[in-house]
Amino acid sequence: MNRPQRSKAGRTLPGRPRPRRTVTVIGGGISGLATAGLLARDGHAVQLLEKNEVLGGRAGRWEADGFRFDTGPSWYLMPEVIDHWFRLMGSSAPDELRLERLDPGYRVFFEAHEDPVDIPASREGAVALFDSLDRGSGAALARYLEEAEDAYAVALERFLYDDFSSLRGLAHPDVLRRGSRLAALLAQSLHTRVSRRFTDRRERQILGYPAVFLGTTPYRAPALYQLMSHLDLTQGVLYPHGGFAALVDAMARLARSAGVQIRTGARATRILTGPAPGGPRVEGVAWTDAEGREHRTGASVVVGAADLHHLETELLPAELRTHPERAWDRRDPGPGAVLACLGVRGTLPELAHHSLFFARDWRDNFARIGAGDTPAETTSIYVSRTSATDAGVAPAGDESLFVLVPSAAAPDWGRGGIGGAGAAAVEEVADRAIQQISAWARIPDLAERVVVRRTFGPADFEHDVNAWRGGALGLAHTLRQSAFLRPGNESRTVSGLLYAGASVRPGIGVPMCLISAELVLKRVRGQRRPGPVGPPLVALRGQVAAGTAARGAALADAARAEGVAWPT
Repeated sequence: MNRPQRSKAGRTLPGRPRPRRTVTVIGGGISGLATAGLLARDGHAVQLLEKNEVLGGRAGRWEADGFRFDTGPSWYLMPEVIDHWFRLMGSSAPDELRLERLDPGYRVFFEAHEDPVDIPASREGAVALFDSLDRGSGAALARYLEEAEDAYAVALERFLYDDFSSLRGLAHPDVLRRGSRLAALLAQSLHTRVSRRFTDRRERQILGYPAVFLGTTPYRAPALYQLMSHLDLTQGVLYPHGGFAALVDAMARLARSAGVQIRTGARATRILTGPAPGGPRVEGVAWTDAEGREHRTGASVVVGAADLHHLETELLPAELRTHPERAWDRRDPGPGAVLACLGVRGTLPELAHHSLFFARDWRDNFARIGAGDTPAETTSIYVSRTSATDAGVAPAGDESLFVLVPSAAAPDWGRGGIGGAGAAAVEEVADRAIQQISAWARIPDLAERVVVRRTFGPADFEHDVNAWRGGALGLAHTLRQSAFLRPGNESRTVSGLLYAGASVRPGIGVPMCLISAELVLKRVRGQRRPGPVGPPLVALRGQVAAGTAARGAALADAARAEGVAWPT
């Protein structure tokens, strides 16, 4: 009988035993930590190289004068996917994180409408809300969400956990039965599908905006992505106390406990290759440490968990690239962003934990992003007021705001800075965003109350995470960059070179990056069947409660031992 592999820590990961390999993972973001942890837990010797001094990649953090900020992901969606990674690591999301369900899930401010709209934390509440906005539309939303839930279930079972090394999964009966429906969802845009069902502009924007989470627009996202509405309107939005920095810290703890050797300040400079009977294969990675010393680490498997364009154009010679430079001319980097971290004196009850500000003219809004133009004076904005839920992110009585303005992927705009010292183009966008929030949310003295400020521009994404063209999220989820049309998880030219992260399958976002780690694990194991590793995904509905955690005290002690602040 085959037995599961054991890591050095003595834990087990479901699956058949495999030969122990030496693995080097390039990149310490979500996908790099997730991949390194899974491979170490599967019994391999794993080293992770991160060029920055802090782990997390796009899931960054910043702190000043008692204010703490996530500078990347802030919407905790697809909880069963995140929990599944933790379970593969021998734990669970509720055991490692203090999760709280937000109610309302978020608040939306609409241009030319005086009163904002709160989005309830349940499907029933959302249906009632739509009926209040446009009588009779609640029934249409109920049908729309039923379709969204079905699309999500199929995506989880048949598409997201499939690396498409074979297209046989597309011939599964579950897919064939839905063939005509799936074809229709791929043939039209999300905007078209929503517009045919709903006439109220506010409802159209609520259902269309999730496309931005996918690095695209409702005019370019396939209608299949209506499944995103199942995530926020049916499943609801969770928040991990301590922010996504707490998620990164939990992942790093588990990766280290599985035996991963994590090196920060370690910049990969070249993927080493050598000849083999079947063609070139990896031999290791050359890298420099924080003092500039050069190192060479041997490896039988290398996982590039950084930006794909950077990995292939900077770390491989031209003849070994799966995606030559000319192929990138046809690709969409998705939007860039201008970010602002604002420490504000006094409270801001006018804002929810998540608040969205929607401009009336979305076509112009999104067209400016695609054309590389600066945003209009009135644009669409996202604001995270984490201090509404988490007292640990701001001094008592004050607020921590994170502002995101979707913009062009334009590194020539420059980098942000502290206290207004960033590039002029970046600071101007941030100033206008603060003015708009102040006016729409009726906070007339908002600008005067800002005592801490740091901005980030498209050039920061290029500098900090090697993002191609300064994209804030990763390759856009357009039809030509989704599912099997998205770059794959394995090099076609170098044996032993695998890829994970937002540039490759299945795509953008924390849950997608965790799934990409499982796709790499399956590649290393030689598994090709679609679906998650190990047991099925587990819904978290009964395991999340406000202010509770299964091991809160133990986690707090562990975090303090590592010098990490833990919310009380």
